[in-house]
Amino acid sequence: MKKVGIVMGSDSDLPIIKKATDMLDSLCVPYEVHIYSAHRTPEQAKDFASKAYDNGFGVLIAAAGMAAHLAGAIAANTVLPVIGIPCKSSCFDGMDALLSTVQMPTGIPVATVAVNGGANAALLAAQIIAVDDEELYKKLVSKRKADAEAVLAKDKALSAELNK
Repeated sequence: MKKVGIVMGSDSDLPIIKKATDMLDSLCVPYEVHIYSAHRTPEQAKDFASKAYDNGFGVLIAAAGMAAHLAGAIAANTVLPVIGIPCKSSCFDGMDALLSTVQMPTGIPVATVAVNGGANAALLAAQIIAVDDEELYKKLVSKRKADAEAVLAKDKALSAELNK
């Protein structure tokens, strides 16, 4: 199975990345996590991205806040799929990071999830890898079914309590 490469621009993004790693752990998807900055360590970020395919990665996740150039910098140096997680900072409620992540020029795509959307980034990464992995595909189908059943159980409990 291909690994998921996860890069965050700062250790302050770790709580969001933890949501991603927890989800990948639940699906038994291997990953590697690093801190590289598009601005402070551009050579290391470039090196990681440019060697990702040869190092066994199938998809990359990049999380950053504010200017949030990390996902784009990673995508510029690989043809592997890149998923950007815009992270909320003290300014602009994450809108700055969202726009920086989603507004990529033609030819350098970055799939973008919600602000602080670590779990969805992991699920999207797993779905990409599952295209070529039947066991992982089945785990994702089971998870989707379990999630639906949980909602229906909550509906039943709420209906029993409030509907007269």
